[in-house]
Amino acid sequence: MATKKPLILVSNDDGITAKGIRTLVQIMREIGEVVVVAPNSPQSGMGHAITIHSPLKIYASDVFEGQEGVIAYESSGTPADCVKLAKYYVLKNRVPDLVVSGINHGSNTSVSILYSGTMSAAMEAAIEGMPAIGFSLCDYGKDSDFSHTVPYVRDICQQVLKSGLPKGTALNVNLPARREQPLRGIKICRQAKATWKEEFDERVDPYGRKYLWLSGSFHNPDKGEDTDEWAIANNYISVVPCLFDLTAHHAISILNDDWAILHKPSGEVNLDHQDNF
Repeated sequence: MATKKPLILVSNDDGITAKGIRTLVQIMREIGEVVVVAPNSPQSGMGHAITIHSPLKIYASDVFEGQEGVIAYESSGTPADCVKLAKYYVLKNRVPDLVVSGINHGSNTSVSILYSGTMSAAMEAAIEGMPAIGFSLCDYGKDSDFSHTVPYVRDICQQVLKSGLPKGTALNVNLPARREQPLRGIKICRQAKATWKEEFDERVDPYGRKYLWLSGSFHNPDKGEDTDEWAIANNYISVVPCLFDLTAHHAISILNDDWAILHKPSGEVNLDHQDNF
């Protein structure tokens, strides 16, 4: 009796024609039945945006034509839209066993996860109760070499299919760019406490009108050897478990103590500044 193949949903933010998603689809074909729902154009930096004020379009795509076991659709929507469309429109009563996003052209370590369209697709899947992984290669080149990452991507996906993930959790996986030395393995990490220092470059268009171009540099004061940044710098694949629950749980007791006066019934409040009103 044939074993039923797992259903795997693939999306990304670089667009359905990107080299990274082609690599990911090829890997997923070895593991299960593949359905692709991806943006029809680049959606990098869209974060968890969804389309609510304009029509959403979705069409069957022939980008992966000839690849057995792959059904593909391209959408005008964001990565988060694509996951919603896949679950509620394309797949209807079928629920994916795994959702994978990527492989992104460029790093999504540290705070970049908040801006990442790649990870927004994975987090949307987690919100919907589906195991999800976002993959990113730390190489921004259009023709980046993904070949050295293939066995690791396959192993990570198979492990998640076998063991599952904690409820509400998605994995943020960053893969080092190809180097002379082989990858050293996989590290389960925390997100580095690093930030982008933004700059706006003022330019002039051909009509003499000024416009701004966002640029900047990445600053990482976090020297911990348990972070995604450390792992990538040392040629390890970083795996960071992420939650869509943004509650700062450690701050609840602090605010309860500092704001105790605000918890009193209105007649008991005696604020020092009330005479100013």
